[in-house]
Parts: sequence; C-alpha cells; structure tokens
Amino acid sequence: MKNLLKLQALDLKIEKFRLREIEIPKQKSKFNIHKKRLEDELNASESRCKNLVLEQRECEGDITQKQEEIKRKDGQLLAVKKNEEYQALLHEMEMLKKQISAKEERIIAIMLDLDEAKSCHEEDKKRIGAEQAEIEAECAKIDEELSVAVAERKALEAKRAPLIADIDPGMLSKYERIRKSKKTGPALVPLQGESCSGCFMSITAQNVNEILAGDKFMPCHHCGRLVYYAPKFDDMAVEAVEGGR
Repeated sequence: MKNLLKLQALDLKIEKFRLREIEIPKQKSKFNIHKKRLEDELNASESRCKNLVLEQRECEGDITQKQEEIKRKDGQLLAVKKNEEYQALLHEMEMLKKQISAKEERIIAIMLDLDEAKSCHEEDKKRIGAEQAEIEAECAKIDEELSVAVAERKALEAKRAPLIADIDPGMLSKYERIRKSKKTGPALVPLQGESCSGCFMSITAQNVNEILAGDKFMPCHHCGRLVYYAPKFDDMAVEAVEGGR
C-alpha cells in the first residue's frame, strides 16, 4: 500500500510538471503581441518610404508624358491655319507647362519628405531591432525553462516502472482508473474525521471502521476516491498529499 502512495506522490509531481509545460509557453503571449506591434511599426515606416519613392516615380513619368505632349502640340502649330486653333494649342501647351511645374514642386517636396522618412526608418530599425533582440532573449529563457521542465518530468516518469512492479495489479488498476476519471489531483485521500478529504462528504460508519481497522483503502461512495487512514502509513501519507500541492 505504501508503494501505491509513493506512486501517487510521484504522479502528482509529474502532474505539476505537465501543468507547467502548459503554462510556461503562455508567458510568450505578451512577447508575441509586442513583437507583432514592432513588426507592424517597422513595416509602416518602410511603407512610407516606398510610397514616397513610388509617388516620385509617378510624378516623373507624368512630367515626361506631358513634355512629349507639349512637343507634339508644338509641331502641330506649324500646320494650324486658323488663329483660334493656334491660340487653343498655345493655351493647352501653357496648361501642360503649369501642370509640369506643379509636379516638379511636388517632387521637391517628396524628396524632402523622403529624406526625413529614410532617416526615421533607420532610427526605427535600430530601436526596434534592439527591442526585438530583448524579446528573443526573454523567449529563449522561457524555452529553456520549458526544456528543463520537460526533462524533469521525464526523469520522474522514468521512476514509475520500478514502483508499479511492486504494486498489486488490481489496486493499480483501480488507482489508474480513478486518476483517469478525475483528470487531476489525488486518487488516494486520507480520512478526515468521518469524511473523505477528497470531496468532504461523510463516509458510512462501517467503512470508517474498516479504514481505521486495517492497512487498506476503501472507496468513497460519493467521489470514488480511495480513502485510507493516514497514521497507518506514517510519513508516506504526508508525502502523498504534499506531492500534489
């Protein structure tokens, strides 16, 4: 019976490590959110530069197109015979020149904005790169913590087989079945007065007497856990309970 309590103490420790393996990766959630924000910020900074370059190229292309149109209209002046048509072409050419002038002014403004945007982007890359390095370092610590937890859990699991070999198969089967149904916590619980310390419900007087009389476990009719008399097992009872804390 003591071996079954030792197995439970071991299983409760393993359970704690399994829970840690679930909880530890969650620590990375806040870092992943921060990392995504930094990536978005850097992408926005880079996009501003790209958009300005694209706009500058569009302006330059528009200027080239309008200049070619002016040349074409200038050639048409020689073939025009009516003064109205001549004046209309001159007006169109003048409008194109004004549009070119406006585009040229916009290009100058874009170049100034682009210089500033590139400077800001370089500063952003340095700052964000440093923050990302810090995040990666913290995530590496979390990964290491998880790796240690997994290794410790596996080391504990390796100790199960020797214990199981010395446990009555029938009792082991009951224990495993209860553990599976309860998902978490102890399957073996000490008697507390006349109650089960697992569900805190009263146990029949007959079962209480049987628990007190011998070195055996009695099932609780309420929760199904196996109840035992702690003093019969000395320190193993304490270890079995504390193993799950």
